[in-house]
Amino acid sequence: MTRIAAVHGTLAPYRHTQREVTDMVARTCLPPGADRRVLDRLHENARVRTRSMVLPLERYAELRGFGDANDVFITAAVDLGAEALRGALRTAGLRPEDVDLLMFTSVTGVAAPSVDARLVGRLGLRPDVKRLPVFGLGCVAGAAGIARLHDYLLGRPDDVAVLLSVELCSLTFQRGDASPANLVATALFGDGAAAVVALGEGRAPRTGPEVIATRSRMYPDTGHVMGWDIGDSGFKVVLDPGVPDVVRRHLADDVGNFLAEHGLKPKDVAHWVCHPGGPKVLQAVSDVLSLPEGALDVTWRSLADVGNLSSSSVLHVLRDTLEERRPERGSPGLLMAMGPGFCCELVLLRW
Repeated sequence: MTRIAAVHGTLAPYRHTQREVTDMVARTCLPPGADRRVLDRLHENARVRTRSMVLPLERYAELRGFGDANDVFITAAVDLGAEALRGALRTAGLRPEDVDLLMFTSVTGVAAPSVDARLVGRLGLRPDVKRLPVFGLGCVAGAAGIARLHDYLLGRPDDVAVLLSVELCSLTFQRGDASPANLVATALFGDGAAAVVALGEGRAPRTGPEVIATRSRMYPDTGHVMGWDIGDSGFKVVLDPGVPDVVRRHLADDVGNFLAEHGLKPKDVAHWVCHPGGPKVLQAVSDVLSLPEGALDVTWRSLADVGNLSSSSVLHVLRDTLEERRPERGSPGLLMAMGPGFCCELVLLRW
């Protein structure tokens, strides 16, 4: 048994309306004098109202390529990561020296020493803490990270394992790039972090959702639909408009088969903790699973309030579900996210 003892989310310091971000993108991504109607339509249809970003809007035009952006990433990721990790440990009633495994994930910057290594001394983690920095999972990493904590704790039931996600997506926006993929990315993504504290059976509390099982799925011939093209200007988004179609082809069977192994059907799931990938993806999820009205309300609200935070997003949705929905004890929940590969990760929970 693995229990999730705490989830703490935090956001980057500069808060902006969608209109303010749209105007910044028009200045930095479109050619001078260009018609911005396509940009305006994409940003309006994203169903994002506000976002937090790691820099003031005027600073993005001053970044000189990947090196500058990555330097900002390292400094800010350590700061936001420290805030998220402290908050999660405080909520769980634990100290930094209690942590046995620290998994760190991000897909918006790179660092060596990694961000988790930089946090050891800053937060007072033990010198023998096990670290696992992960890059490349993208949006799926919030769900996959919880699943891998569970795998670890099955073998070490007396341990404390922590997942830390920091995603500073705004640093990947490409100046001078008016491609549909870049404009969609600038419409959806924001900056934030989240930390999850998980406890093995030997020290798990009676409260908090229990991880029952996990499932990973890779979909054939879909590697082209999502990811990065990495060059001198940094991370250029790859975002194929066919992503919702992949969801419609595969997700219902994957979810149905996974739940059936545990004697459940989609209608039995009391709480859906879904990554807010974007309006078309969320509509596809709702349609293929025949979800009841309101099942994804927490996810839709997260998308509107903070945008898509890549791997941190599903963890923010999990935190909000725990705080606001107050799930009935014993009720099942399904946490899920999708990401580059193209892939899906499912985590069956019981409150």
